[in-house]
Amino acid sequence: MSERPAPAGMLDKVQMRIAFERAATTYDAAAVLQREIAERMLERLDLIKCRPRRILDVGCGTGHCSRALERRYRRARIIGVDIAYAMAWTGKMRTRWRNRQRFVCADAEALPLADGSVDMVLSNLTLQWCDPDAVLHEFARVLRPGGVVMFTSFGPDTLCELRAAWQTVDERPHVHAFLDMHDLGDAVLRAGLADPVMDVEHFTLTYPDVLTLLRDLKNLGAHNVIRTRNRGLTGKRSFARFRSAYEAQARDGLIPATYEAVYGHAWAATAPRSHARADGSVSIPLAGIGRRGR
Repeated sequence: MSERPAPAGMLDKVQMRIAFERAATTYDAAAVLQREIAERMLERLDLIKCRPRRILDVGCGTGHCSRALERRYRRARIIGVDIAYAMAWTGKMRTRWRNRQRFVCADAEALPLADGSVDMVLSNLTLQWCDPDAVLHEFARVLRPGGVVMFTSFGPDTLCELRAAWQTVDERPHVHAFLDMHDLGDAVLRAGLADPVMDVEHFTLTYPDVLTLLRDLKNLGAHNVIRTRNRGLTGKRSFARFRSAYEAQARDGLIPATYEAVYGHAWAATAPRSHARADGSVSIPLAGIGRRGR
């Protein structure tokens, strides 16, 4: 019995947005690994010699990277984009009144920005929730000639223990697909970006029990939103089999959860080119989040 992970194109985008909306108040407490990966990505900016005037933070969540970018690039304007309004609003409410950050609720596959309008695109752990070809094409479209894109995503070893445990129960997809480093590198080139640099590292989080792990995933908004998922409730027997199979993978009495972090950066073409949005990319209404009052 084997479970075939569902590709990103089979994700239910409406349910995904709802899950992240609900997680806006719990995300930061659970996002320990997400912040660690973000910090490691931001450190790589030390190697990038540029002075961006406008930076786009795609999948900004509650604004961790946006705030870090404002501190790093003190003359740049930061635009945070997230598909969940509550996430972007939370990010906005955590800014100072006088700041250079703006937040927009929008789909990464249909960015509400003009061609060649930003100098840098940064995206932490968002590509795995999207069609990577559509998103990377959008990155290339909005970047100015010579601009840089830096991103992270999760690779195929992510949550391998969770996937293996569910494989003992049924053949339905419970964990969607995560593209590997080489496939993401190919997508970068297909988008027309140049000189991609890709690498990967692994992390293992541990939990006292399976329920604590599942609660963490829920608090992150990381629900099963595959279109072909079972829409009914998981029966007690099925869940007990899953839980027992996961507990059998315990190490020193702790439940492991593996994450494979893929890092990448590339450059926009130095000569301006015409870009068209991917077909069918506009699916979420756009809503800007206004400036806070005094």
